[in-house]
Amino acid sequence: MQFLIYLVMFFLLLNGFATAQSLIQDSCKKAANLSRNFNYDFCVKSLEGNPQCKTAESLDGLVLPSTNMAVLKITSLKGIAEKIIKEKRYEKDSEKPFRDCLELYSDAQNSLKEALMIVKSHDYKSANVVISAAMGAPTSCETGFKEKKRYQKSPFTKDNDVLFQMILIPLAFTNMLK
Repeated sequence: MQFLIYLVMFFLLLNGFATAQSLIQDSCKKAANLSRNFNYDFCVKSLEGNPQCKTAESLDGLVLPSTNMAVLKITSLKGIAEKIIKEKRYEKDSEKPFRDCLELYSDAQNSLKEALMIVKSHDYKSANVVISAAMGAPTSCETGFKEKKRYQKSPFTKDNDVLFQMILIPLAFTNMLK
């Protein structure tokens, strides 16, 4: 009898994970169909790697953890920029783009943290607006390096591409929910 209970619990658990995986794939597919900038594979891989997303039962259950993932990424980038500036690990005349990126990351981080609070109240229209404000940070940071008189390669390019996609996920999801 106890074996039967374990077997039923196992299948219920297995079914829950399969449902979450299907939710992630379906949500990412819908979002990819709405935006040509949206990377379906990145979305699925990053959400399936998040335990909170694996237990989500609906699209709104994916918004909070995906926004949290974007906050963590931007916090990491902000820390890298602060470290580079503090240690003066840049060419003599190249401090401005690093400071600009740090400011952009700080502003975007504040926007995403505000979005987290708004998402908790299920006001997806307002959350969408606030998340949109954070979208410009990675692109603007890269532009700052490209617009220098003497071209300097940005050390943030790959991370900014990842950050852009990470912000695009909750933005697309809140857009689908508003």
